Amino acid sequence: MNNINHTHSSTCGCKNEKGDPLFTTAPSAATQKALNYCESNLKNEYENLKKLVKIPSVSLNGFDENEVKLSAEATAETLRNAGLENVEVLELSKGVHPYVYAEWLHKPDAPTLLLYAHHDVQPPGREEKWNSNPFIPTEKNGRLYGRGTADDKAGIIAHTAAISAYLKTMGELPVNVKVIIEGEEEIGSNNLAQFVRSHKNKLKADGIIVTDCANVDSGIPSITTALRGLVAVDIEVEALDHPVHSGLWGGILPDPVIALSHILSSLSDEKGNIKVKGILDDIRPLTNEERTQFSNLKMENIARGATGLLNGLPFIAPESEFAERLWRYPSLSINAIQSGSKKLVSNIIQDAAWARVSIRIVPDMKPQDILNKLTKHIEMICPPGFRLKVTSESASNWWSIADPKADVYQIAARSLEKGYAHTTQFIGCGASIPFVQPLSDEFGGIPAILVGVEDPYTNAHSENESLLLSDFKKSILGQIHMLADLAKYKKS
Repeated sequence: MNNINHTHSSTCGCKNEKGDPLFTTAPSAATQKALNYCESNLKNEYENLKKLVKIPSVSLNGFDENEVKLSAEATAETLRNAGLENVEVLELSKGVHPYVYAEWLHKPDAPTLLLYAHHDVQPPGREEKWNSNPFIPTEKNGRLYGRGTADDKAGIIAHTAAISAYLKTMGELPVNVKVIIEGEEEIGSNNLAQFVRSHKNKLKADGIIVTDCANVDSGIPSITTALRGLVAVDIEVEALDHPVHSGLWGGILPDPVIALSHILSSLSDEKGNIKVKGILDDIRPLTNEERTQFSNLKMENIARGATGLLNGLPFIAPESEFAERLWRYPSLSINAIQSGSKKLVSNIIQDAAWARVSIRIVPDMKPQDILNKLTKHIEMICPPGFRLKVTSESASNWWSIADPKADVYQIAARSLEKGYAHTTQFIGCGASIPFVQPLSDEFGGIPAILVGVEDPYTNAHSENESLLLSDFKKSILGQIHMLADLAKYKKS
C-alpha cells in the first residue's frame, strides 16, 4: 500500500489528517459552485438513495425479477433527474437483468469517462438478524442501514450527485460522461462479455470510474489497484430418491451429508491453505516492494472490529500476512450448505446434500484452469457410488493496475484527497468486480479508477449492511473534483 503525501503550501484551505496543506491552487469557479451545491443538496441526495434502497432488487435466481426491473426504471429516473441525456434501460435478452445507460457528450476536446455502478443487490440473508427492515432505509449513529445502501446503490448516487452538482449550477460538465449501471453484478455478471460486445460503440471511453469498492478505513480515501477473481461451483451429492427414517435404516445406508462433508474437508486445512492439487502453481510472486508494504500494514484491529470475530478465536494468518492473504493470495470459502431444514428437522437420513464453494483467484491464475482442477478434485474425493453433480456458477478473472504511479491514478488520488481532506492510499481488494477487466481490455487497456463508498464496517453481503454518511458525502465531493481534474488528463 502506498501513501501519497503532499506537503505543499495551499491556498484552498484543504489539509490532510495531520493538518498539513495538500494543494497549492483553489478549485475553479465552476468546481467551487458544484461543491457548494452538493453541500446544500445533500439531504436530497440521501432521499434519492433511500428511494433506490426501498426496492428489493435481488438478482439471485428465485427472487422476484420484476423488482430488478423496477430498480432499473428507478435508476433511469435518477439519471434523468441528474440532467443526463439519452437515458435507456437496456435488456440484452429475456431473463437477463437490465442495465441502465445515460450520457452527456458535449465536450469534444475533453476525455470521455465511463462511470460504473450496479443496481442489483444481495439477498437480505437472515432477516431475524437485521436490527431494522433491510428494505426500509434507517438512519442511526451517522450510518444508513439497509440492503444495498453501500453495495452499490450509494455508488449510483455518488455518480449522479457529482454530475447533478455541475449541471444544476453550470449547465455543463468538465468532461464527457457515459454512465452504465449493471443489474447482475451480484450474480457474477455472466452476460457481461456479450453486453460489452453488443454495445461496444455506446460504451467506448477513455477511462472508467467504478464506485463499487471499499476504503481501507473510515475517512481514508482509497484507490483499489487489484481485484481477485472468482470461481464458484455448486456441489450436489445424492444417495436416495427420498429421505428415510434414521431409526429404521441408519447403519446400513450411506449418508450424502457425510459424503459431502468428506469432500468439503478435503479442500483446505485449518489455516485456510487450499489443498487442491495444482491450484497454486500459477500464482505470481510478490515483488519485494509489495512484500515490504504488506508486512508493515497494521490491520488486525480493523479486521476484528469489522468482522465480529469472537473473542479468543484467533485469525488463521499472522497480521504481517493479512494484506497478502486478502489481496494477492487465493482463498477458498464454503458459502452455503444445505440438507433438509433447521425448522423442519426430524430423525431422518437425507436423500441429498448441497454446497456452494468459491475460490478467490489472483494473478496469474486462470479461471477455467482453476474450475477444471477443482472439479477434478471433487470427483476424485467423492466416495464411489454417490450421484455427484458439480455445476459452475462463476468464473471471473482477476484484475490489476499495471502502474499505480501513472498520471491518471495520481490525478485521481489528489482529487479524492480534496474531497476527504486526507491522503489517499492505494490498496488491493479481495473481492471481484467482473465488469472491469473485459471493458478495459475491449478498449485497449483504458485506465480503470476503482474508488469506494464503503468502509470496513459496512457489512456488505451480510445482515445490517450500512453506509457511513460522512464518507458518502466525501466520496461525492471527491468525484466532483475528479471530473474537473481528469478533464486535463491526456492519454499517453
